[in-house]
Amino acid sequence: MIRRALIACAATLALAACDTVPLEDTPTRARASIADSTLPPMKAFPATRPAPPVRSNANIAADFLALHFQLESGRALGTFTRFEGPITLRVAGSPPPGMSADLRRLLARLRAEAGIDIRQVSGKAANITIEAVSRAEIRRALPQAACFVVPNVSSLAEFRRARRSPATNWSLLETRERLGVFVPYDASPQELRDCLHEELAQAIGPLNDLYRLPDSVFNDDNVHTVLTGFDMLILRASYAPELRSGMTRAEVAARLPAILARLNPAGARLPAAPWSETPRSWIDDVQTALGPGTRAEARRAAAANAARTAQAMGWQDHRRAFSHYMLGRMSQGQDPALAQKHYASALHFLGRSPGTELHRAYVTTQTAAYAVATGQPELALARIGPAKRAAMAGENASLLATLMLIEAEALELQGRSEQARAVRVDSLGWARYGFGSDWAVRAKMREIAGLNPLKQTGG
Repeated sequence: MIRRALIACAATLALAACDTVPLEDTPTRARASIADSTLPPMKAFPATRPAPPVRSNANIAADFLALHFQLESGRALGTFTRFEGPITLRVAGSPPPGMSADLRRLLARLRAEAGIDIRQVSGKAANITIEAVSRAEIRRALPQAACFVVPNVSSLAEFRRARRSPATNWSLLETRERLGVFVPYDASPQELRDCLHEELAQAIGPLNDLYRLPDSVFNDDNVHTVLTGFDMLILRASYAPELRSGMTRAEVAARLPAILARLNPAGARLPAAPWSETPRSWIDDVQTALGPGTRAEARRAAAANAARTAQAMGWQDHRRAFSHYMLGRMSQGQDPALAQKHYASALHFLGRSPGTELHRAYVTTQTAAYAVATGQPELALARIGPAKRAAMAGENASLLATLMLIEAEALELQGRSEQARAVRVDSLGWARYGFGSDWAVRAKMREIAGLNPLKQTGG
């Protein structure tokens, strides 16, 4: 329901301490500066080709129930809710020019991949209203939110009037008829797109997020920011004709095996894998370690607590890796070598977890940057190739641009200046989509150029 930019800390490179302000906490990026850019044209990703989930339908059924019958706070929900009938959507507020294309693409995917009857309309009435407002307005309404969705309202002003009323209480909802989605018009194009994907998916589908999911936007780590094959399966199942609003958890659970066998026959042939719940203490520590407004000492203590919990739980999956990743983030300012050991541990656990290519790409921004900073361009380039492919597949322009800028510095270190220039220029179209305004793009370029030891010494 609320997009928290926890993974934003990942965009900061290996020689910066984690108490550096993440990109999402920088001053707003004005739409005019994006439109009036002097940089190369903004790039767009090709047609999405999401990979289907590769796990047992028994596991997916458990995920479905946890996503639909619990809120992010941990509060249980008594009944299943969704829209009954076709869904209409309208845009209000001050949407930036690029938002309409991303929204059209998302709606087309929901119709084609999830089989949901959803269409955009004009006028002042619709089931879902997406209102584009400033980030300052969003944070005045919900200080920790980058964007959010609320039932039974159509504007931020209406939400302010009704925020403590039963109408806006998700746990009292019986069916979905009218919702408001609030997104920031003054964010980067990618951040705005990411908000559209997560909040619209939760407006029509599950309300919960689960850290145990490696391949989903329904996960507060925000590694995946566009709807995945798993997400589309969950949404398609949510609108299966066998289900309806008002069903209990037991009633939905009884129908899920047949629904998933029809929608995902490959999953019916796979054995269920063991899994464990994510304790609230670990979630709280992650949010403290990577969330905004926390002192450096508190971040480090929270990351250490999360790592201890992950070890005690015996996790061998991406959650254990994420715990090491955070420890690397916390230690790299004071002890870069120790940070690299934590990143190596993170990659070790990710290597044992299928479907974590995008997670590995985030870690690679740290390990490849360190390789450049320590004069090891060959090592950096060997790591960047697979990470770039994962960033492209995950449609993450800010991550892709960051990797390409590191690649350019590695090529410079090898004396391949012309290739470095070509890669750097090629990165700028992605950087414009990922970071927004010219000043944000140029700041990222300066940050990464500062890693190059030749430029530090003037050599």
